[in-house]
Amino acid sequence: MPKSGTRPPSVKKRLRDRIINRELSSLDLNQRVLELAADPDQPLLERVRYCAIVSSVLDEFFMIRVAGLLDQARSGLLMRSADGRLPQEALREIRTRVLALTRAQGKLWTSDLCPALAAEGIEIGTVEDLSKRQRERLQRRFERDVFPVLTPLAVGPGQPFPFISPLSISLGLFVRNAKTGEERLARLKVPERLPRFMRLGDDEPLVPLERVIAHFLPPLFAGMSIEERAFFRVTRDADFDVSDEADDLLEALQTELRRQPFGVVVRLEVSESMSSAMLAHLKEGLQIGDDQIYPVRGLIDMSELSEIATLDRPELKYDPWLGVKAHPFGTSDPRALFGSIRRSDALVHLPYDSFASSVERFVDRASRDPKVSALKTTVYRTSDDSALAPALIAAADNGKQAVCLVELKARFDEQNNIQWSQRLEQAGVHVVHGFPRLKIHAKTTLVVRRDADGLRRYAHIGTGNYHADTARVYEDLGLFTADPDVTADIADLFNYLTGFSEPQAFRKLLVAPFNLRDGIMSEIRATTEAAEAGAKASIRIKVNAVHDRQIIEALYAASCAGVRIDVVARRMCGIRPGVKDMSERIRVRSVLGRFLEHSRFFIFRRGKDACHFLGSADLLPRNLDHRIEVVAPIEAPKLRHELDAIFDALLADNTQAWDLGDDGAWVRAKPPKGEQSRTAQIELMARARSRARR
Repeated sequence: MPKSGTRPPSVKKRLRDRIINRELSSLDLNQRVLELAADPDQPLLERVRYCAIVSSVLDEFFMIRVAGLLDQARSGLLMRSADGRLPQEALREIRTRVLALTRAQGKLWTSDLCPALAAEGIEIGTVEDLSKRQRERLQRRFERDVFPVLTPLAVGPGQPFPFISPLSISLGLFVRNAKTGEERLARLKVPERLPRFMRLGDDEPLVPLERVIAHFLPPLFAGMSIEERAFFRVTRDADFDVSDEADDLLEALQTELRRQPFGVVVRLEVSESMSSAMLAHLKEGLQIGDDQIYPVRGLIDMSELSEIATLDRPELKYDPWLGVKAHPFGTSDPRALFGSIRRSDALVHLPYDSFASSVERFVDRASRDPKVSALKTTVYRTSDDSALAPALIAAADNGKQAVCLVELKARFDEQNNIQWSQRLEQAGVHVVHGFPRLKIHAKTTLVVRRDADGLRRYAHIGTGNYHADTARVYEDLGLFTADPDVTADIADLFNYLTGFSEPQAFRKLLVAPFNLRDGIMSEIRATTEAAEAGAKASIRIKVNAVHDRQIIEALYAASCAGVRIDVVARRMCGIRPGVKDMSERIRVRSVLGRFLEHSRFFIFRRGKDACHFLGSADLLPRNLDHRIEVVAPIEAPKLRHELDAIFDALLADNTQAWDLGDDGAWVRAKPPKGEQSRTAQIELMARARSRARR
């Protein structure tokens, strides 16, 4: 008999044949982004930006996903993932892939991107590469701007191993006393508030700050001999839980945030040249094993290559894009705006349509319209330059009911959201923080207006955050509607979130964790039954991620029944497509480019009938069962046609799309011989321009 908590080998094998591991699939995104960084058809500074994105995404992956696996492994429990892997197995495969990925990234940077930048007059150098006069100027700058903020920390009697802050570059040193011969380890933190690259002038080389510090170190250790210099960087567990018992969610979260920088070490990146002796000191001081050490050849922490990507060289970047004004938001008259939405639903597609002249204009008009009596919205992530906060404050000042549901637990934006909620509260806005265990991920705004025939509700339901910065680079969709059933559902949801009541049965919306899972499953089953009855049936899904076992098995059943299924998943996908007698009618792709594909929508076709939905939810257990998510039906034929056209463009992309094979490998699409290259995002920009001219 197998031990408790294990599955027979045949079952484990069957699971891996059916489900692609979540962490490994998520990690594959980095490889696709790295392929874009290596693509000579992309503008040079955009390639540098993609190279930086690989590192920043990898950092988050370690802080959350790897940290979770390490917790499971340390627990001693035999916990298997949906694909049947033990955490120890997943960790070994992750390490192998990450080492290969970072080697490829380092090689791309040194052998390809650096020479290409140098050819454009952007040279990345070392202090030793500079002329004597340049070194003297750099030393004066170092002594003025850098040296005063350096603090060496030695390890020895009375000097314990120092705390190493997460994601900061450190210089490890072996320093010897020339008189006594005593040798000690010292750590020098590279200051985080200084630019990563130092440059004396526009036509001078850029030199990494840590290499400048390493070169001009001797005065910091007067009378000592520096025996070894090597760089390292620590990644720590950044995940946390807020107890269900928390009486004050804000206070509990602030306590957790104070603890967060002190999470356990999950990764140690070290210079490949670091000696085994120094490495042994770091392992002991950080209390980690060999499997958490990641040697790096060349530059550590390439996420800060984003500094180079922002250089003022427009000829080396994508042409600027400004979203067009979407109908009906061209008017400055609130009556015309709300009247148009009342007559027919409107759809905006960001960033092809302008966020400022659609979503922000909607809330701004609502805040100033004397006929509006209430403005309610949710905030998962937002930005300082967003019009949302000023609109809520103006609404409160104008005597309207202004309500903002701020999700304090939005990962990596917790502190920002705490500050937002406090500022809004001080301005008279009713602020609600939600629940300890249930994230509010829905993107909804509700306006209550007194029209000529009585009170009327208007709503916006989106796939993206109310964030002015990301709205310029994240691809998202938003529905504006005055549909009585949809807006009544939104009103009921706000009452549930702000009050003390159980939600009633929703009329049209699919809302997690109440009816979203059942609603999606019901649509899949109905489409499967239609195919079994001989009807032409298809399913189209566009999300960031698919990794829910129940959904995946239902899609496999639909495929076997004859349903054609297309999935566009930007980040990860647990589906194993194209397998005979399981998923041979399923195709999975990922589309990447200058805009981050972020929208979520679903299209189910059964003969001549079709159902279209859009909303905030990915197809993950957390979104379906453990978050507040809102997915709305799209009923207007014109808007349905627009969703169909967007999906068609994604399927037609043959330059910046990757197709997932039955072996779990992603292969970049190429135009067939004799066919024209097609890029979805370029076609959608052209479509937006055409739409604006009509």
